[in-house]
Amino acid sequence: QVQLVESGGGSVQAGGSLRLSCTTSGFPYSRVCMAWFRQVPGKEREGVASVGTNGYTNYATSVRGRFTISKDNANISLYLQMDDLKPEDTAMYYCAADLTCRGTWVESRSWTYWGQGTQVTVSS
Repeated sequence: QVQLVESGGGSVQAGGSLRLSCTTSGFPYSRVCMAWFRQVPGKEREGVASVGTNGYTNYATSVRGRFTISKDNANISLYLQMDDLKPEDTAMYYCAADLTCRGTWVESRSWTYWGQGTQVTVSS
């Protein structure tokens, strides 16, 4: 049974930093594509960043240059370093994973496994 558990969320002031972590269990092998999504109430889930099995990364335009995604292949863990946070970054952040690594990374339907989320709140 695959499980994803996010941690590291919290409340910070604008300009601050947070580091999100996603630990996993139950994957049959380490070649897993992973991503971070975020969602605010009343809006669709938004792709923030992804990392493929070859280490190739993708970022949403709104976070490029401020956020850094990284993956520990040995432990199949995912991280998101978030710097220069802005109030518009406030959302529930979700970790996602997939074994087939197909589809468009920004679309939530491309990802099979999801965590429960961790809240990030940025005040001005």
